[in-house]
Amino acid sequence: MLVGKAGPALAAADIVALIQDDLRLVEEEIRMASEAPVQVITAIGRHLHAGGGKRLRPMLVLLSSRLVGTGGLRAIRLAAVVELIHTATLVHDDVIDGASTRRGRPAPNVKWGNQTSVLAGDWIYMKGFQIALREADNRMLDLLIRVTQLMVEGELIQLERLGSLEVSEADYMDLVSRKTAALFSACARLGAACAGGNERVEQHLGEYAWNLGMAFQLVDDVLDFIADEEILGKPVGSDLREGKLTLPLIYALEEAGPEARRLIASVLEDRGYQRVPFETVLKLAQSGGIQRARRRA
Repeated sequence: MLVGKAGPALAAADIVALIQDDLRLVEEEIRMASEAPVQVITAIGRHLHAGGGKRLRPMLVLLSSRLVGTGGLRAIRLAAVVELIHTATLVHDDVIDGASTRRGRPAPNVKWGNQTSVLAGDWIYMKGFQIALREADNRMLDLLIRVTQLMVEGELIQLERLGSLEVSEADYMDLVSRKTAALFSACARLGAACAGGNERVEQHLGEYAWNLGMAFQLVDDVLDFIADEEILGKPVGSDLREGKLTLPLIYALEEAGPEARRLIASVLEDRGYQRVPFETVLKLAQSGGIQRARRRA
């Protein structure tokens, strides 16, 4: 247990233990939601569910609900909803990015092809909203619809910038806000609403979770350079290989000369490390960009 200015601080495992029973119910809800009349959707759903995941978004719903009061089964259902929406975005993202792995397993687009994966992702999206609709709460539905719109907007903005060196810190932070932090924020707000929290409580928890989502993504950007591939669940350097310029390199390029920019432009153009080894890119990122991105997180 850590000790901070406000007193003892729980470790991550201690926090998860508080909601362990509820998380098991969320897993069962997700498993049941993955069953579909069309066999291939069920197969993809089971494949994704077997891949596991950190379940951070459902945890935020459950923890916020527990902090305010108790959302009971309603919080469990909505925790499953946000994970289904998140999963659908991952399926679509893997198609767009041409990813080969997800959480250390073959991505659905590799096993079933792009067309089937896109349609399965659509189905998973709608299944999430179908469950949410049963709560008969328009405010919650509005929140889920808006955050889904933000994530789609973020993906479209990212597509427009693929392969470009002209991405500023402000550009990237806006992208992270839409694609990652917005859903974190919505999760905390949903949990508070489940437990009867007022608008002020929802807002404060939403702001906290938004900051958590921003920090989470920035750390993920750093790990894309320095993590072990088995732990990461995908090859290191995947972001740049997919044409995405993330914060460690954005910072590094601010201080670098024309030659460094030319090297990164080559990787973006090739969508790989054929002409420029990943080790060269890593050395550039380690010249200050990685440490600065960590501090920003």
